[in-house]
Parts: sequence; C-alpha cells; structure tokens
Amino acid sequence: MYVAVAGTIGAGKSTLTALLAARYHLRPVYESVDENPYLTDFYADMRRWAFHSQMFFLATRLRQHLGQVNVQERVIQDRTVDEDAAVFARTLFDDGLMDARDFGVYSGMYAAVRLTLRPPDLLVYLRASLPTVKRHIALRGRDFEQGVSDAYLERIAQRYERWIASYDLSPVVVVDADRFDVVARPADRDAVFDLLERQGLTPPVVR
Repeated sequence: MYVAVAGTIGAGKSTLTALLAARYHLRPVYESVDENPYLTDFYADMRRWAFHSQMFFLATRLRQHLGQVNVQERVIQDRTVDEDAAVFARTLFDDGLMDARDFGVYSGMYAAVRLTLRPPDLLVYLRASLPTVKRHIALRGRDFEQGVSDAYLERIAQRYERWIASYDLSPVVVVDADRFDVVARPADRDAVFDLLERQGLTPPVVR
C-alpha cells in the first residue's frame, strides 16, 4: 500500500502524513523542504531561482522513490513528484518566472523520471482555503514562507484544483482542511480515518 498526501503549501500534509503513518503502520516519507539550499533564495527572487529549486525537488523525489517508496510494502509520502510538475513548475512557467527553455528541460526530466516511479494506491488531497493556509504557515514559523504573497498562494491553490480534477493515477479522497482539524479535535481525526477506511485503507493484520 502506497498512500500519497497532496495539497498546497500549508495545507497540513506533514501533520496528516504522521497521523496516518502511525495509525496504519505506513513508513513516512517527508518532503525535503528544509534541505533545499535554494528555497530561501527562491522566495526572495523566484525568477532567478525557480529552475534550481524545482530541479532540487525533482532529484530528491527520485531518490526518495527509488530508495523508499518503490521498495517498501507500506509507505506514505508527503507530496508527490506529480504535484511538483503539474502545480508548482507549471505555475512558475505560466507566471513567466521560469522561461520556456528551463521549463522544457524540467518537463523532459520529469517525464523520464515518472516512468520509473510507483504510482500511489490512494491519493489523499487536502483542500485548504487561503485563511487556513496562512494560519498554518504562521504557526510553523518558517522565515522564508512568511513573505509569500496571497496572490501566489491563490494561484497555486487554483492550479491544484485543475490538477486534481484530471488526476487518474489512483483513487482520490478529498479532505476539507478548513472543516477538519485533525490535531485539535479527536472527532475530526476519527472522521478522516473513517473516510479513508471506506476507501480500503486499513492497518496491517498482525499474526
């Protein structure tokens, strides 16, 4: 079982990934945000560092997939390579922050890499409004995220909705992050667990 957790910046992916990993005995694979040496520069000057940052994430996803996702029987991943390509890289290109040459190189590399990667058995999409995203960003306190514009966050959210509408690699469960607070409210947590278990996600049988 390979579960992927998708969603925009600050949607609550890492938190949900940890909860699901513990409950369903899945090995968690987290996004390498803090390891990206370009990210602070990227948020300061997106046009200059867009290609570098996206290529770092692509290389990291490949390493994670080949070393952890492809080979584990039960695994859960915080954000997928498909989101990187279809949401973040595409938005940067559409906004003129990544030029056609760099976007072409990135897209060609992504297409080649995707052929080697295991598709999810289930995708959990966290849908979050701008107020929820901004609250989460403020709470986790990453300095480089504090100045991200509302306009950029909204464009990313819109691109996510287009991506999820056409996603066909696996079944999708949409979780409303505005409605469910899986950290503060145990009843919400149980409701999300029930939603996922109706899609076949269960703990392993221990003999």
